[in-house]
Order: sequence, then structure tokens, then C-alpha cells
Amino acid sequence: MTDIEIPYAKDRNWQYRFWEIFPGAVSWTILITPFVLSFVAPQLMAILVIAYLLIWFFKGIALSIRVLQGWNSMQTQMKLDWPLLLADLQATALTEPGRKLPKWHTRNIGRIGEYPLYCQPDEVKHALIVTLYNEPRDVLEPTIKSILASEFDMKKVILIIAFEERTGPDIEKLAHDMVKEYGSAFYHAEAVKHTVLEGEVRGKGGNITWSGRWLKEYVTKHKLDPSRIVVTTLDTDNRPHKHYLSALTYTYCSTEDTRHVSYQPIPMFLNNIWDAPSPMRVIAAGNSMWNLMLSNRPHALRNFSSHAQGLHALIDTDFWSVRTIVEDGHQFWRTYFRYDGRHEVYPIFLPIYQDAVLAASLRRTLKVQFLQIRRWAYGASDVAYVATRGFRKGSKVPKIDMIAKFWRLLEGHISWATAALLISFASLIPILLKPRDFAANQLPHIASTIQTIALIGIFVSLFVTLKSLPPKPERYKRHRTVFMVVQWVLLPITTIVYQTLAGLNSQTHLMLGKYLDNFDVTEKVVKK
Repeated sequence: MTDIEIPYAKDRNWQYRFWEIFPGAVSWTILITPFVLSFVAPQLMAILVIAYLLIWFFKGIALSIRVLQGWNSMQTQMKLDWPLLLADLQATALTEPGRKLPKWHTRNIGRIGEYPLYCQPDEVKHALIVTLYNEPRDVLEPTIKSILASEFDMKKVILIIAFEERTGPDIEKLAHDMVKEYGSAFYHAEAVKHTVLEGEVRGKGGNITWSGRWLKEYVTKHKLDPSRIVVTTLDTDNRPHKHYLSALTYTYCSTEDTRHVSYQPIPMFLNNIWDAPSPMRVIAAGNSMWNLMLSNRPHALRNFSSHAQGLHALIDTDFWSVRTIVEDGHQFWRTYFRYDGRHEVYPIFLPIYQDAVLAASLRRTLKVQFLQIRRWAYGASDVAYVATRGFRKGSKVPKIDMIAKFWRLLEGHISWATAALLISFASLIPILLKPRDFAANQLPHIASTIQTIALIGIFVSLFVTLKSLPPKPERYKRHRTVFMVVQWVLLPITTIVYQTLAGLNSQTHLMLGKYLDNFDVTEKVVKK
């Protein structure tokens, strides 16, 4: 499929608008239904609530197991000798047979004769596009230093600092200063200025696409092979694990056809978690646990935040969409339809460390956090995009695969906007409206029992979060660690106020045709 761009608002027909309205309409209907059923059929309402809680109870257990599996996989791969694994891959043999190595690596080396590598590790170069808006040097410079601290040959890395023309001369000077100071350590470094063009959303998609097109010209000029260049997008505060580039190289070389695969590391919002206010710490930890869980569900994995893709595939999709504020998740669907359903996301079980939300004041921080999650929740806009392309006449996308992926997309966004409210309050509605009904009186007790048992999921997240925390800064006393535990009592509040309301806000905007066409940049403040 060659027509993979999101249509402009003026070009969206009734079918597209139907699917834009659909997620919000379903979410609001689900939230209204308990009030209606409590009046007309309280017993049926009680049965449905218990069934819903039981479904989420078992889903919660499964999610907790996946979190533990993801954390274990990440910890294991962080400890591996990736330079040695790459050396084995290059030699197509075990260079140190006596060393203890993971079984999957030994199997990979053993079958290279039957299944040759896509390319040799020494043929691969990496392009890192670091987006810069108005962040200070204190945010950008540690990211560049963390890249340089990688156990990888930086002479195989092209660094691009992608900044916006509209941010003014100070940011332009910062970008060029960073290239001047650190550029010599890389294969090449460039500060690329993005000018917003007509028809573009003011956001990250246009910025990284502009830099991607610059990279395409650079590669052509220097006669480099785009299929041997892997592009990773990074926000200004994204700091890759020291083995990320090695693990990505290993996985890329081992991929059968890199054109049809993108690669997803694990975003962990832990850089400044000791500095962030407690509500933001809970949200950051929860989002990190969610990403750990997804890393062990590759069938449900999508591009999010920092992600990687071969340059040849990016050229085929004309890079990222410049018409949406959720260019990361949308890139999966963009590539999926470009290749008629032949696209997968492979997990890279290593972290990209990011900042928890922290602005100049608590009030501003609370607002910025909501705007960030609302931007993520605006991924519900992909429902219309996927439905109108996947189900259209003549689509070559495999129908069963398409239906499964579409259902996960739709169900995920509807649950995002409704699950927390239903789990917390649905059992109380019947007794408020029908206080003398037996089923209505019993329902809160049954629901409370299920919810109490389900708290085990919070303890799993608490355990993994505490194990994942960076060292406590010396400026904080021991009681800060106690707050890291106590803060989890805020989880129900943060989930409803931020996750649920942000989801409903995004879906309601889509319903009303009031599109979010401005990328709300998350402010980044460094506490010293």
C-alpha cells in the first residue's frame, strides 16, 4: 500500500469520522450503562460487575507475571558481555568457548550456516536522532555523554541533534555547541534545523522526519547502504543503556528481513525519579512497569517513545508522519500498511532511561503530566486510520491478523478510558440507586474482596520499582526512601485523574472533531 498518510481534516469522509467517534462513544456508553442497569436490572448489573472484576483480576495476575518476566529479562541482558556476543557473531563462531554464554546465543551461532546473518556487525552503522525543543544544556548534555559512555564503537554512530527553527537562536547555538564539543567522537555529528512546513503538525514527527530526510541525503552523498544503517529516535532526556547499541546491532544482524521489523527498547522513567513529586513518581513507575510487561508480549508491542528502524524501511514509509502528535505509535501502523501487513516489532530487553515529569513548580508539573498522558492517549486517533485502511476493499493486509491487531488497539484505548472508574466505583452505583435491593447490598462486599486480593499486583510493581531505582542523591535523607513506598497509596487517584481522564479527554476531542494538532512538549527541569 502506497497511500499511508493520515488524511487532512477537510478530507476525512463519513467513514473516517465514524471511526473517530467510535472509541469515545463506546467509552462514554460503558460509563453510563451502570447507572441505567442499576435502575432497570440491579441483579444483572451485579452479575456484570462481578464478571468484569474477575476478568481484571486474572488480567492483573497475568500482567504482574509479565512485569516480573520483563524485569528478569532486562536484568539478565544488562549483565551480558555484549561486545563478546558481537565478536562471536562477526566470527560466526564462539571465540571464547569456555565462557558461560546464554543458550540462545549458542544456538544462533550454531545455525548461521543454515540461516546466514542479514549482515555482519561491522557493516552496521547507527544514526541517533536526538530531538531538541527548548530543553537546557543540563538535559541535553547528559544524554550525549550517556551515548558516549556506551560500550560500542562511536565511530560507527552518526549523531543528529534535531532542533526547531521556531525556538530561536539560543537553542540553535546550544545544538551547534554540542556538535562542536562532542562531534569528533562520532562517525559524524550534525545539528539539523527543522522548519515547520505547511500541513505539518507542530510536533516531533515533523522534526525527526526533516532530520531523516537530511540523513537520506547524507547517506546518498557518501555512498552508504541504507539497509546497513539503523535509526534510533531519542528525546532530549533519553539515555540509552551502555549495551543498547550492541544489543540492537546483534538483533538487527540476526533479523531475517530488517525491512519488515522495527525494534523497541524498554522506556524506564527513572532518571530523576527521586526529584519528582510523589504523584509523578507513581505515574512514572507505573508507566515503566507497563513497558516492562509489554516487552514480554511481542504480539502486542508497538513503537513507543524511543524506537529503532532500518533507514531503508524509513525511506519506504517517507519517514514518520508529520500530521499527528503520536508519531511513535503511529509509525507501527504506517509501516504495517506500507508492507501490506508484513511488519513486526522486536523487543530489545535493555532500558532507555527517561525523565519523570518535573516542571518549575508543583502546579505546573501536575498540568504538564496530564498533557503528556493526554498526548499518549491520543493514539486513539489510530483507530480510524487502521479501520479505514485495513477493512477497505482491495486491502492486502491479512484479515485475521488485521482484526486481532485492531481489536487490541480499540480495546486498549477503551479500557484506558473506563477500566479504573469501573473497577473503583461500579460496585457502589447499584446500592446508591437501589439501597433496598439484596444484590445491590451484597455487591460492594464481593467487589471489595476481589479488589483486596488484587492488591498483590501493586506489591509486584512496588518490588520491581524499588529494585530498579537509581542511587538516591546525597541531598535526600533516608525518609525519602520511605516515601517511595508510601506513595503507592496515591495509585488509585493518579490512575483515575491522569490515565482515565486523559483517555476520555482525547477520545472526546476526536468525537467532537476538535483535533489535538499541537505537540505539548513536556517541560524538563533539572534539580541540583
